[in-house]
Amino acid sequence: MATRKLRSSYFTTTVSIALVLFLLGIIGLLMLNANRISNYVKENLGLTIMLENDAKDAEVKKIEKALSASAIVKSVTYLNKEQAAEKLQEELGEDFVEFLGYNPLLSSIDVKLYADYATEDGMERIEKMVIDYPEVKDVHYQKDMVNLIHSNVNKISIVLLCFSAVMLLVAITLINNTVRLMVYSRRFLIRTMQLVGATNGFIRRPFIGQSVAQGIIGGLIANLLIAGVIFLSARELHGVIGFDNIMVVVALFAIVFILGIILTLISTLVAVNRYLNVRTADLYV
Repeated sequence: MATRKLRSSYFTTTVSIALVLFLLGIIGLLMLNANRISNYVKENLGLTIMLENDAKDAEVKKIEKALSASAIVKSVTYLNKEQAAEKLQEELGEDFVEFLGYNPLLSSIDVKLYADYATEDGMERIEKMVIDYPEVKDVHYQKDMVNLIHSNVNKISIVLLCFSAVMLLVAITLINNTVRLMVYSRRFLIRTMQLVGATNGFIRRPFIGQSVAQGIIGGLIANLLIAGVIFLSARELHGVIGFDNIMVVVALFAIVFILGIILTLISTLVAVNRYLNVRTADLYV
């Protein structure tokens, strides 16, 4: 019965450590990829150039070529009337062309800018470049959204940093309390070993070995869970979060693994030292 309880306590402690490290790892993943996430959001704002109904393919190609040659443009995508209709039909879930009897949509060119230029000034620069073309009917982009994102990027980074610091403190507290409970359940064993003449170093040794093992196992489990999150995120956020930036991923895994060992080791030493110096009467408190 005692052995079963001990194994259950060891398993529970290890799982708790793994989950806390996993949470820390996710926060670390966001921090390490904060700049890429910010760039991803900015580069997906873009602007849409609406073309006249009678715009000729040759003239449209000239506009595309001029845009592609610009140093601030990341990508240029042409969408003809039929493609625009198909896209809208998928979003609406019904065939509006058949209902109306004609296709009211215009051909367009979607332009994405590099993150550093995805500002209101950058958008206006592209607008001035193409607005005088007779094939261009209008240029659309969300000025308010562009300004809102740029004004809040730095704020979000600061909030994320503060949140990470708070979560680190929470993680340290949770791991410390978890380890303390484990040591508390074995406080009478510590006193028994003292009574038979065992040195403090001898008593600490098995606890240290167990804490290091739990830190290693907890770190490995946490890293496996983090790898799963990265794998799933890579499908939706390709090029932002994924295994392509291998150095960042390796650094994150190393930090989580080492942090797991250090936190459990320090918590164990503090808890064991407390019961090495406690009075016998206080063991029952």
